[in-house]
Amino acid sequence: MINVIDGGVTAPKGFKAAGVACGLKNNGKKDLAVVCSDDIAVATGVFTTNLVKGHSLQLTMNHIKKGYAQSIVINSGNANACIGGQGNKDALEIAELTAQLLQCNAENVLVGSTGVIGIPLDMSKIRSGIKTSIANLSAEGGHEACEAIMTTDLVPKEIAVEIEIQGKKIRIGGMAKGSGMIHPNMATMIGVITTDANISHNLLDKALKEVVGYTFNRVSVDGDTSVCDMVLILANGKAGNEGISEEDMEYRNFKSALEHVCTYLAKMIAKDGEGATKLIEVKADGAATPDDAYKVVSAVAKSPLVKTAIFGEDANWGRIITAAGYSGADFDPTLVDIYIGDLMVCQNGCALKFDEDKAKEILKEKEVTILINLKKGNYSDRIWTCDFSYDYVKINGSYRS
Repeated sequence: MINVIDGGVTAPKGFKAAGVACGLKNNGKKDLAVVCSDDIAVATGVFTTNLVKGHSLQLTMNHIKKGYAQSIVINSGNANACIGGQGNKDALEIAELTAQLLQCNAENVLVGSTGVIGIPLDMSKIRSGIKTSIANLSAEGGHEACEAIMTTDLVPKEIAVEIEIQGKKIRIGGMAKGSGMIHPNMATMIGVITTDANISHNLLDKALKEVVGYTFNRVSVDGDTSVCDMVLILANGKAGNEGISEEDMEYRNFKSALEHVCTYLAKMIAKDGEGATKLIEVKADGAATPDDAYKVVSAVAKSPLVKTAIFGEDANWGRIITAAGYSGADFDPTLVDIYIGDLMVCQNGCALKFDEDKAKEILKEKEVTILINLKKGNYSDRIWTCDFSYDYVKINGSYRS
């Protein structure tokens, strides 16, 4: 049984966090977070597939190869990307200063940065922020850390759950940021997950990669995939369970709880998309292959015409079938049924008389489901996205202001 509990990344035993405003953001909001385990933790991550990668992310990808970490430092307001050797030097200095203050090895510090690309970090502010954060680390600091990683996010995104494994209560906590430049695989999002479970590196890595595949990598806001994006997990074993080392029932229970955490955070990211007014779940059923199902939901989710129609509460299903048609999926258009909510709006690829007033009422809701039934096979997929409002253009037209 999965029980949702209070707290985020500091809900599991042995984790502390802090979030401070060090001046990277002009608005005075928090912009630097530190999350750390009391002891060394098993660690793994999933990273953006964009060929262009930020300097902080490159360092983290290198450090995490050893499979262990103790601390994560994330700044918002600056991506530390595309500035040459200085960016690499700054990322390393962040790790080294954090390690010095926490009395651990620099290779056990993971670094993340998110914000504007192409501007060097103000390292005097970063140094001050790291020192202040580490001085204020606490078991109650998870929420402040969550606030500090936000960029254009309107709401913080965090959750914690508790389950029983091998006779012990184990906890998984998580926080994420993400609002724009979001599309699989990875996007302008950073996720940090902590757990006090005792689990092998191989199984932690396997669980994270599989779960991310159908949670964080099933979120699309605008079709863009950014350069600083990652999901990290630390497992410090403080729960005292004997250890998850086989793909048995205990492993499946852990993975289920991890899925619960990641699903919640992924949906929160889609719901809080830049300028969004609605959370949209796009589902494809009856596909001949898993790839066909994914291609359909991906194309529909990132279609500006579909997204603006949902914002305008217009049941323009023609835009949905058009997006499916150019997705690259193999299907027969004359078999396709489309539903908006529980209302069928297209049958066998053709226009269908439906109640426009009912459709309008469905589209007025804050959460909308689109179902495309291809009727070609037994595979399905789903993706979460949001509508495009006027505010999306306003936010991204002046992002650097």
